[in-house]
Amino acid sequence: MALTFDAGANADGLPSVLATLAREHVPATFFLTGQFSQRYPAQARALAAAGRVGNHSVDHSDLTTLTDAQVRTEVLEAARTILAVTGQQPAPWFRFPYGARTAHTIAVVNALGYVPVRWTVDTLGWEGASGGVTAASVVARALTAERPGEIILMHLGSNPTDHSTLDADALPTVIAGLRAAGFGFVTIDALAS
Repeated sequence: MALTFDAGANADGLPSVLATLAREHVPATFFLTGQFSQRYPAQARALAAAGRVGNHSVDHSDLTTLTDAQVRTEVLEAARTILAVTGQQPAPWFRFPYGARTAHTIAVVNALGYVPVRWTVDTLGWEGASGGVTAASVVARALTAERPGEIILMHLGSNPTDHSTLDADALPTVIAGLRAAGFGFVTIDALAS
C-alpha cells in the first residue's frame, strides 16, 4: 500500500509527517505544487530527500476549466520549479488538483509523459477540526479502506481555518493499524511496477 501526501497549501504538518515516516521506516510519495516548492524550498528539498516526489500542478487549479495550453503550462512549469528547487526530477506521476479530470485532460497529461495518480481513500484530514473531522476519523477512514494496492491520500498542510494538522496527528496510528493488519508500505513507483 502507498501513503501519498499532497503539498500545496502550507507545510505545517510536514515536520511531524517526516519524523513519523523516518522513525517508522515508511516510504512515501509526495505530490508538490510549484507554488509550494517556491514558498517552502527547504521543506520541498526535505521531501525530495525523504521519498519520491510527483507533480501536483503549479497552483492547484482545476485543470478541467483550462485550455490544453494552460494544462500543459500547469504541468511543465510545476516540473521545472520542482526540479530547480529540489534538484530532483519529479517522477512521471501527476495528481490532478481536487481529483478533477476528464478523459481529455488525462490525455493531455499523458502526452506530456505523465501518468495520473488518484487515490483509493482520502482521509479528509484536510477538512480540519472545523469541518467536523478528527484524528480518530482520519484513522478510521484509512483503516476501513485497507486492501492490497491501496493508495491513501493525506495532506502535509494544515486546515486554513483552524490550523489543525489531522493527517500528521493520525499518521502514527494509521501506520501501526495497517502494519497490524499485515500491510507493508511502498512508493507509487513500486506499487505501479
